Amino acid sequence: MTQQFTSACSLNCWDSCGFKVTVENGKVTKVEGDSLHPITQGKICGRGRMLENKTNSKDRLLYPLKKINGKFVQITWGQALEEISQKLREIKAQYGTTAVLHSHDYANNGLLKNLDQRFFNCFGGVTELIGSICWGAGIEAQTWDFGQSYSHSPEDIYNSKHIVVWGRNVTRTNMHLFQHLQEAKRRGATLTVIDPIFNATAKIADHYVSVKPGMDGLLALGVMKELIELGLEDRHFIEHYTHGYETLRQLIEQTGWEEIIEAAEVERAVFSTLASMYADGPTTTYLGLGMQRYQNGGNTIRLIDALVAVSGNVGIPGGGVNFGNLQVGRSFNTAALTLPEQKKQHRTFSMMKQAEEILQAVNPEIKMIMVTCGNPLTQVPDTNVVKKAFESVETVVVIDHFMTDTAEAADYVLPTTTVFEETDIYYSSMYHGYMNYGKALVTPPGEAKSDLWIWTELAKRLGFGHYFDYSVDQFLRMGLGELERNGYTLERLKKEGHLLLPIEEVPWKNKVFLTPTGKYEFTSLTAADKGLDGKLKKLFPKESPVSNPNLAKDHPYTLLSIHPMRSNHSQHYPLINNMQTIKVEISQDIAHEQELNEDDQVRVFNKRGEIKGIVKIMKQAHPKTINIDEGQWGKFGGSINMLTPSGESDNQLGSILYDCLVSIEKISH
Repeated sequence: MTQQFTSACSLNCWDSCGFKVTVENGKVTKVEGDSLHPITQGKICGRGRMLENKTNSKDRLLYPLKKINGKFVQITWGQALEEISQKLREIKAQYGTTAVLHSHDYANNGLLKNLDQRFFNCFGGVTELIGSICWGAGIEAQTWDFGQSYSHSPEDIYNSKHIVVWGRNVTRTNMHLFQHLQEAKRRGATLTVIDPIFNATAKIADHYVSVKPGMDGLLALGVMKELIELGLEDRHFIEHYTHGYETLRQLIEQTGWEEIIEAAEVERAVFSTLASMYADGPTTTYLGLGMQRYQNGGNTIRLIDALVAVSGNVGIPGGGVNFGNLQVGRSFNTAALTLPEQKKQHRTFSMMKQAEEILQAVNPEIKMIMVTCGNPLTQVPDTNVVKKAFESVETVVVIDHFMTDTAEAADYVLPTTTVFEETDIYYSSMYHGYMNYGKALVTPPGEAKSDLWIWTELAKRLGFGHYFDYSVDQFLRMGLGELERNGYTLERLKKEGHLLLPIEEVPWKNKVFLTPTGKYEFTSLTAADKGLDGKLKKLFPKESPVSNPNLAKDHPYTLLSIHPMRSNHSQHYPLINNMQTIKVEISQDIAHEQELNEDDQVRVFNKRGEIKGIVKIMKQAHPKTINIDEGQWGKFGGSINMLTPSGESDNQLGSILYDCLVSIEKISH
């Protein structure tokens, strides 16, 4: 029997697509785009299609596993749940609940994935992770500037005269925006791409700007300098709707052209071109995630925000500076799902530095780690230290679909369901405002269970099962909250498959911001409340010729680790054979300096570690630039994070993955 269902993508990416899923005799056989979905319009990326392969993979975890004498042994769910709950009970009694670390990430954007927090809060409150490896610095930066990180609706691009894609490879990470770029160009808009690597998005651009990695903030500073020197700034917006402009003005006046040009490695004429473009609005800016993964990452995003504000492109149709779109997630009542008031104890570690904090933890030490929706031994910076930290803890529990690098290091591995084996609501936190409904379509293989089932069974054994005594639909209605009362009901969502949430298509159009002053803040009072300097500055990456010339002499090349084309971070590597070889992409000047050719075997290294791979020479990239896609598993030669540093961004909530200098050498046979 063959049936086709409307469903949704669970992957946490920009597009959050709608699916049409074909099921034959109880098995998913095809995943396609939903032609009726306003965003997807029948088209989805390879990562979404791979969810069929993921669901049907012969390598799925099928049964609970326990490591005994260094080897995994299949056990029953009853044994696994009893032993894990007993360990949790003993740790709570002897050390307190914060001796448990909940290590998590955002591999799945389902609303009910928040229920892991409900479990740990009802347990009494554990050690939690704050910040984000992926986008934390940028979200915090826009919170300082605007009061929150909101984006314009996808359709607003057609009000733009100029479009700037800054550090985002749309073809790789945001394919439905790429369609809008093509159509906007047909309607007469100009497209400019700013990126160290000439990517597929740049191929359709009217202008391409190559900037030195980590120096995007200096580029923005220079464009503002040109705007002001030409008298093109929006004086009305600055005078009526902003706070702290004079500190920015002083910074600009104190920074000379020679320094800006030398640091950004951008020709002087480019600043004039960009200044004219921003002054001749409406101009919209789409920001990527990579340029805020440096120690100066928050300041970089704030300088680009400031450029958009100074040029008068805030709060107008066709304008905006689009990074995250947290107004979507804030439509839901996540507090009803997570019950934060139930926690009695609380401790936080930095997501980026969780390994160091595990090793240094006292009062109490970390006695158990429970991992959900993540693969920290692949994704967290400085892999060798992460391994050491996980090995130091008495009990590690991992919930996953596959035997990942992190699962290999666990004491208990619990098999969970995929998107087509569970029911949830999915939404994008970065781009559009639609929520999508995905129901369970097939029976999970073996004894795989949903995360909700696992938390419910553990909660029963620990004495707070009543907090999980609800059906899936009841939990979904909790999460919908006020939306239910305003017509966005679960029944309507089930019937229609997707609903546009009640969010602002043009954020800040009333020029009222969510900052302490109610204005756009060039000098942030939110930062000051946190004990940080809220002024815009001239900052450089931690690992750069400017800030650390000795290190740059020993390791002269900047290593980027961009998002892979066919995998959402580390999730799909075991499913695609040609992804299981490390490709070391290098700029042409490196190939010349090191006498490297295509397919040469090389070693890339620094003081933190090394990785080996096959050379691919980029046709056009900024000098001294190397890229190795992130997410590679250890069994296939990874992870790239063996090289990356675990430090925090300037605003303490982002990673510095790209703030990474390396050397490269050919491996002789």
